[in-house]
Amino acid sequence: MMSALWIANVHVTDEDAYGRYAKLAGPAIADHGGYFLVRAGAYEQLEGRDRARNVVARFPSLQAAHDCYNSDAYQQALDHARGASERDLVIVEENEHRD
Repeated sequence: MMSALWIANVHVTDEDAYGRYAKLAGPAIADHGGYFLVRAGAYEQLEGRDRARNVVARFPSLQAAHDCYNSDAYQQALDHARGASERDLVIVEENEHRD
């Protein structure tokens, strides 16, 4: 089974509400085997919309990432992000690693 990346590009418009989202989203992601590779670090925008918060999480599978997004816990967290941010979120299955 191949792992999957959850990639979010976010422009936060309400720091307090988005902070509540982040506090709840982390445990929901961990409950589905996800962990953060990147969380709002330094970045360079080369193309597309410039959104200062970039997040990448790895999940054990595409299904695990999908299940996380649709879980009650994550949807409750997401309620705080709605209206508090402009977001793009994609789940991408990783290719098999080759030496």
